Amino acid sequence: MPEDQHEDQHEEQYEEQHADAFEGRLATALRRTGGGFDADRAALAAAGRARGRRLKLRRRAAVLGGVAGVAVVGVGGALLAAPGDAPGSRRPAAAATPSAAPAVSASPSPAAREYTGDELLRTLKDLLPGGEFSQEEARGTEGRLPPSARLVYDDGKGAAAIGLSLGRVEPGSQEARETTRCPDEAFVPHDSCTTSRLPDGSVLMLFQGYEYPDRRVDTKRWVAELVTPEGRHVSLSEWNAPAEKDAAVSRPEPPLSPEQLKEVVTAGVWRAVVDAMPKPHEPPTTPSAPPRAPGEAVGETLARLLPEDVKVVGKGGQETEYAYAVVDDGQGRSLVQVNVQHGMDDVADQLYGSGEPLPDGTRVAARRGTGDDRVAGTVMWTVDTMRPGTDGFRVVVSAFNNGAAYAEPTRDTPALTMEELRRIALSPEWDTMR
Repeated sequence: MPEDQHEDQHEEQYEEQHADAFEGRLATALRRTGGGFDADRAALAAAGRARGRRLKLRRRAAVLGGVAGVAVVGVGGALLAAPGDAPGSRRPAAAATPSAAPAVSASPSPAAREYTGDELLRTLKDLLPGGEFSQEEARGTEGRLPPSARLVYDDGKGAAAIGLSLGRVEPGSQEARETTRCPDEAFVPHDSCTTSRLPDGSVLMLFQGYEYPDRRVDTKRWVAELVTPEGRHVSLSEWNAPAEKDAAVSRPEPPLSPEQLKEVVTAGVWRAVVDAMPKPHEPPTTPSAPPRAPGEAVGETLARLLPEDVKVVGKGGQETEYAYAVVDDGQGRSLVQVNVQHGMDDVADQLYGSGEPLPDGTRVAARRGTGDDRVAGTVMWTVDTMRPGTDGFRVVVSAFNNGAAYAEPTRDTPALTMEELRRIALSPEWDTMR
């Protein structure tokens, strides 16, 4: 098989893997830092796949056909991220990082040498304390997919999976900030998380948490995320088991301490590897991206629209598009979340095909379903709306019968009724964000 055809096939498998994961992860996609809404998972998965296929075709045209000026924007990138995927593998994702990659040139910068997968593995092993290694796999800088390395490491105290991923983020961008921002405890339970700025201006996040938010298996996952001022991104994850999932816990904690994680992730060699990655084309013109509603404004609007008979006992959100409140009406806590999006008109038929059209052209889809399917008894009610017009302005409001994404139910049904969710989603107050 020709090399470019093999890479195309590998890329398709990589994208399909994340597309398939999209549907199952939506209920808890906010574990890391992203995305934020829980509408109908099947409909959203279909929408994500459709848009992803279009972006993949455009990227392939840019790479193989020499098309200049094609800007590829990741769609729902944050939604694809989950802490189970090293936060930078998304993005990390997670983050961490499954947002669509920009079109790349056929070769790395002439000044940068290539690094093979074997060299990445050898370097990673040299940076780890003495021990035994197995199940090694890696990808170097010679292809279009980002370099990475994975292995199982045993220091004599139990086998542990370790994963390294390397890439780039736009310096100063929202993605760069989210990559090193500690996750919200309401969505990602963890024991410790710190973010610090290093003397060279790089930002480092050290996270000690769990593979499964509901702790049904006590697999721990510790992560170091480094973003340099130039946008180099290095992500290192470790577990206290020989695999991320579906493997018995082999030791009380992952093998590397936070200080050791920092030492490995800040090694200068990784910056050189990122520099050797193929450079993205610089398009002469970039189509303007859809606007993003400020997260603070989204949260303030949600607070104003909540029923008077509920008490807000917690709140949070993202930099843009997403906010949540935890409310209590005296019968138990209930998570209420809202996502405000632009530019969703191209998937409207998939999202609202069986929904209700209003006289003014607004489309509405109401759904009663389960929340996180890994937490028994969770209930999620959603009202999903899109205003008329070509801007694809979408407001999705959901309520749950638990107070956190991973928590056990605190009540039989959400604190807000479907009628109250509908009133919030259709409120004209959202139109100020268009």
